[in-house]
Amino acid sequence: MNDSATSNDFAVNKESATLRPSLLLVDDDDTFRAVLGKVMKRRGFEVSMANSAEVAWQSVQQDPPEYAVIDLKMGGQSGLVLVRQINALNAGTKMVVLTGYASIATAVESIKLGAVHYLAKPVDADDIIAAFDKTEGDAEAAVAANPLSIDRLEWEHIQRILAENDGNISVTARVLNMHRRTLQRKLSKHPSKRPVPQ
Repeated sequence: MNDSATSNDFAVNKESATLRPSLLLVDDDDTFRAVLGKVMKRRGFEVSMANSAEVAWQSVQQDPPEYAVIDLKMGGQSGLVLVRQINALNAGTKMVVLTGYASIATAVESIKLGAVHYLAKPVDADDIIAAFDKTEGDAEAAVAANPLSIDRLEWEHIQRILAENDGNISVTARVLNMHRRTLQRKLSKHPSKRPVPQ
């Protein structure tokens, strides 16, 4: 994980840790959470951590953070549920959603629910800190030259239906007329990134 100094680094007041910006880090990957937590502390944040959306929500209700980094797919509730809850409690919290299972549907839902940005793993501290400041769209963003593959279109459709049902796999399987186990198997795979041949 990149820990080099950048112009985006947050200033640290050495006399009072209470002046450090508060950051909530929510991820069920213990190693990733611990490493990122240490790096973000060195960057000047007062870091609190949780391994699930449910545990994080208990903490947030007492003291909403200024910043939050939330994993999308965890055991229990989806990170999207937590994004919605935090935004309803404190719209001023800047949230970045992380995922190893990026899809258009979840990216759109993350922003609609209150996140300022959405990043696909692997990411480092520089990526996250830069994302906190991205509160406006980028008109210069690259546009894909090739259409999506059939596998990718299926993945996007599943993700959209899953998001519409708040991450509930049983309900999504019924809507898609698919066996629950089949849906879980599809969700456990990364989407195809191969473009359609020209």
